[in-house]
Amino acid sequence: MEVIKNPVKRAGEQTLGQLYNTGKVRKRREWRGIKDTFYDYTRWLYLVSVLARFIAVPRNIKGFFRYRWMANYLGVMHGMDKFTIGLRDEALRITHISMNYVIADVTQAIANCFRGDRRVGNDVEYSKRCVLTDENSMTCFMMGFDKDETPAILREVPTMFAANIFNQNSTTHYLDVAQQYGIAGDVCPMPEAEAGISIEDDFCVLGACAVQNNTTCDGSLMGNGIIAKRLEREYGIPTFQLGTPLRHTEDDVQDYAAQEIKNAIAFIEEHTGHKWNWDTYFKCAKRVNDATRKRIAQLEINSSPYPQFVGACFSLYNDTNYMGNCGRNEGFVKKDEKLLKLAEKGYKNKRMLAPEYRHRAIIWGVQPQYTIDMLYWLIQCWGIVPLADMLSLVNTKMIAEEDTPENREQAYYDMAMLNEEMIMRNHTHGGYKVLVDELWETCEKMHADMVIMWEHMSCKALTGMHGQFEEQARERGLHLIWVGHDLCDPRVYTREAIRNQVNLYMRAVLREEPLDPSIEHLPDDNAW
Repeated sequence: MEVIKNPVKRAGEQTLGQLYNTGKVRKRREWRGIKDTFYDYTRWLYLVSVLARFIAVPRNIKGFFRYRWMANYLGVMHGMDKFTIGLRDEALRITHISMNYVIADVTQAIANCFRGDRRVGNDVEYSKRCVLTDENSMTCFMMGFDKDETPAILREVPTMFAANIFNQNSTTHYLDVAQQYGIAGDVCPMPEAEAGISIEDDFCVLGACAVQNNTTCDGSLMGNGIIAKRLEREYGIPTFQLGTPLRHTEDDVQDYAAQEIKNAIAFIEEHTGHKWNWDTYFKCAKRVNDATRKRIAQLEINSSPYPQFVGACFSLYNDTNYMGNCGRNEGFVKKDEKLLKLAEKGYKNKRMLAPEYRHRAIIWGVQPQYTIDMLYWLIQCWGIVPLADMLSLVNTKMIAEEDTPENREQAYYDMAMLNEEMIMRNHTHGGYKVLVDELWETCEKMHADMVIMWEHMSCKALTGMHGQFEEQARERGLHLIWVGHDLCDPRVYTREAIRNQVNLYMRAVLREEPLDPSIEHLPDDNAW
């Protein structure tokens, strides 16, 4: 691609490596010029206020000392800093607004868990209204239940998923526990860690019932089985297994998929005593459509020469909004609108996230959770712009949002479709076309010349297509960089080892020098 250079010299740090040391955190905060440094500081204060309000509640203090995984959230402030490396202007604001809201949402999820937890808050009446939902599942089957009357509790998000973003070593203890109990070491570390947390009895215990999903792989099914057994046999929490068709692109499975949604709703009604409300559902449907339109608009801006909302924050924000809330949280509507306005302003002003853009990349596969901020390192170190990733390329269809008899029946098919098109699952299930062909279609739409291919060593789907990806990338003249990792276990691939795979390709194959040599190698093996 044609190299695009930033016509405006950025205020503040020019070499970012000087910020790092060999300890847990950086030497100091990044200087971005007066305006952006002040804004960054106000956002730091906002996060402090979120955490202060959380810990001021006595049951939350009790939960902090009861659960091992809570210690990972001591790294929240440093974790946020990792996502803003080198950013200025609209990009800095987009990152803070999106990630701050994600952090606030996770904080609320933890508070909800502690409120109903039999060991901590023990609010029995609240617990009887709650539905535990699978961390890897869409919450679309909750769209017809009032979010305050019937809360959806994504219990696994704070214990494993979010914790691993803020502390790279958050899962290692639980992986060891799972393997001590006979679970194979080569299974995907994410469900294995979740199973280890359940074996360790380090999960909050609450809920009238639980809904699990046959999500992305056999490893997830294994983990769900262990968790469900403990929920049902030890804690008396009935668990529904929501079966989603593997061939989700075929018409002949949709009746079955819709019936499974109906069964899940009936199960929740039976165990909570609350009834599905169509007014509530269609309000949520409108918000889902609004979020879909805004996400499509953001991707259109990213397909231009001046992308704005890119990298892991785009993925994490959409994950929280699209899958975790699914129209139930009206707060995302205003955030979506604000983020899109900032992106449009940045595009109009031709803002750039780095001094130079050399390559436009699509990120494919399952990202390494503990080094998810690496995408911003790609921008600052090598001028590689991560336009979109596989986890953000989800449903683009509008669902029925007007309350009519026909649309009430259509709603079950819409919810089934959302569940089938959930993050990651929509490309790891459904056959060759969704995993391979759609990658090249995305590269063409986004004007990408490079693919960063996460090769999760425990994920058989992508690994099995290795040769096909290589061959077809060559035919299309695309640079394909394989980046091996083990999802959330840094003992297999360190963060430096992951980055070095990119460094070697850029130097040995493309014969390029880094934009900022000071961050080509970072002493962050001991960092959060």
